[in-house]
Amino acid sequence: MDIKKAKIRDLRKALDNKEISAPELCGEYFKKIDEKDGEVLSYITVTKDKALKDAENAQKLIDAGKATALTGIPLAIKDNICIDGVKTTCASKMLENFIPPYNATVIEKLNAEGYVLLGKTSMDEFAMGGSTQTSAFAKTRNPYDLERVPGGSSGGSAAAVAASLAPAALGSDTGGSIRQPSSFCGVTGIKPTYGRVSRYGLVAFASSLDQIGPICNDARDCAVMLNAICGHDRHDATSARVDTPDFTEKLGQPINGLKIALPKEFYAEGIDDTVKKCVLDAAHELEKQGATLVDCSMPSLKYAIPAYYLIACAEAASNLSRFDGIKYGYRGEGRTFEELIRDSRSKGFGEEVKRRILLGNYALSSGYYDAYYKKALALKQEIIRQYDKIFEQADVILTPTAPTPAYKIGEQDNDPVKMYQADICTVTVNIAKLPGISTTCGYTADKGLPIGMSIIGKRFDEQTILQVADAWENGFVPLDAKL
Repeated sequence: MDIKKAKIRDLRKALDNKEISAPELCGEYFKKIDEKDGEVLSYITVTKDKALKDAENAQKLIDAGKATALTGIPLAIKDNICIDGVKTTCASKMLENFIPPYNATVIEKLNAEGYVLLGKTSMDEFAMGGSTQTSAFAKTRNPYDLERVPGGSSGGSAAAVAASLAPAALGSDTGGSIRQPSSFCGVTGIKPTYGRVSRYGLVAFASSLDQIGPICNDARDCAVMLNAICGHDRHDATSARVDTPDFTEKLGQPINGLKIALPKEFYAEGIDDTVKKCVLDAAHELEKQGATLVDCSMPSLKYAIPAYYLIACAEAASNLSRFDGIKYGYRGEGRTFEELIRDSRSKGFGEEVKRRILLGNYALSSGYYDAYYKKALALKQEIIRQYDKIFEQADVILTPTAPTPAYKIGEQDNDPVKMYQADICTVTVNIAKLPGISTTCGYTADKGLPIGMSIIGKRFDEQTILQVADAWENGFVPLDAKL
């Protein structure tokens, strides 16, 4: 069977019609991984033995007529989501040999579906970065151009789907870490509303911003994945007590009458001209399908990056304080307690993680808390207020996902501020706890690199952004020649 860019629904049909068995399908993906992942480096850990057992158990369910949407479907999981008995490193030397004794809630939900685990994908260390080049183990490359980054921090998951090394994958999104790599790699990724998906078992970066979500080949597959992983969880105090709808319900429905907002700040200076044109062209195509375009403004966008990084780094400094070399993780050397902790953290963490810990501790320190962190929280409320105002006149918001297409590996290594600024189009969605989906809207003329657009929705209205993304994808022809 040809698994290139295979959709979950196509694999479901093939499995149910006995055109291929679950173990055979699993084998097809491992064959592809063996052939191609030496170049792409999307996986840190490949779980062949476990996958074969998963596939055999899934086949029994299929044969018994008890298959659900994901039974027998091979999936990849970002390496900061805990799986019982499977190494979970967060792409860090600090957790190089850590094997969780429990499953994350999303994994329990996938197990109930009878999914097949292909392996754990690479990422920026502790999800801190936008390139997957801060990984201590597998510095992932973009399948469209191996000299370019796949984005991050969920770059391994996005690259695996783009290169057909998995039909879908789970990632996590703190400031755009699902959507930006989806844009760079020409796939579709959705960051659900904060609280829609349980964070239990996700190694924390910034607890008020982190959210697990799927990366797939299209919006329909994202809807199928959300149906499996969403829902309230008593293990997660931030899990929302809201009903879980059928996320496929609005797919295929016309978008007549929907109002799409275009905040002018997202199309201003700093956004690549090709990116801007592609997204605006897509907006006009959606207008032809019956949507109404609404011009609006979001003045607080210019403050989004400092607000985001102050909040995220402050929370990261707190969350990562548990890694001291004593309870678990990398253990350094030292004759005293203080020396042991210093050596463990100095050698266990990479440069980007240490940079963010330092920034976070500085912002929270006495004398600077009011000047920095408290102001960032005030900006957070202003960003939320401005989004609420836009949604009074629109159903969804359309923006670029990233200011540029994928850049070359090493291009921003010596300029972390430039890398942080590249998150300008995504971070406000996390700050405001909104859902957002990125899908491909075009390609660069010279290199054929994907360009992504983001559709942002009201809280807990993933159905509408999936509807709009699906409406766009049904009329858009992806450029798969290079893959």
